[in-house]
Amino acid sequence: MRVTAGGWLFVLCTSAVSAGQFSGPVRLEVHTEARSVTVASYRLQRYLDTQNCTAELVFNQAGDGDLVYRQDGLADRLKLRAVNADGKDPVPVWVTRKTAGVRTLGELEGRDVSLVAGTDPLSGRLALKALAAEGVTPKRGQRYEAGDFSSALGLLLHNNTHAAVSELGLVTPFLESQGLAITWQGEPVSGAGWYAGTDTTNPGLQPCLKALLELKRSDDRQIFNLFPEWVHGFAPPDSLQ
Repeated sequence: MRVTAGGWLFVLCTSAVSAGQFSGPVRLEVHTEARSVTVASYRLQRYLDTQNCTAELVFNQAGDGDLVYRQDGLADRLKLRAVNADGKDPVPVWVTRKTAGVRTLGELEGRDVSLVAGTDPLSGRLALKALAAEGVTPKRGQRYEAGDFSSALGLLLHNNTHAAVSELGLVTPFLESQGLAITWQGEPVSGAGWYAGTDTTNPGLQPCLKALLELKRSDDRQIFNLFPEWVHGFAPPDSLQ
């Protein structure tokens, strides 16, 4: 049978497509509470490009991403877990000033506390639950909502509140230098991280996973404005076992 040059070209092209070489960019979907993503997304895109990760970044869209950053999801689809500065799952804490003389959560009855706005469970939900277990429920005028953990801690340090929510790995370096004490420490919270979408056949996934695994807050803090303040980097799902 005679095959023309054009026929051979057609066979080669269809073979390349079937091998997944032209599957398109990896869709990275980030669910974030950041007010602006312009600078962070630009810097993340530039970083991914240098790591041979061909990606399309989308934010807060209920789409079908190849990789999705979210607070929780199905455990069998978790590809990279978000970890704190100690490389572990985040731990919620109540922080007070040593000079305030607050030794137990019960002593926060009637006192002002600073929380963090947002839906991240570490921003206040778990800390308020711990207070409620001790019979303490701060009234509306006693709850100050800050934009991030640093601002919540600032309210405490400037004597605007008697306690602030924080995360163990985030606040530990400042305990001694700022005269702070951890009054309550909760259990580690797992679930935040990068989850696989419904289609895991895109060959570009592995370079992107590798790039995200090597990304650390200390390398580019502006990128991490997309994620909760306690997120220092990402690790394999079984890294803590």
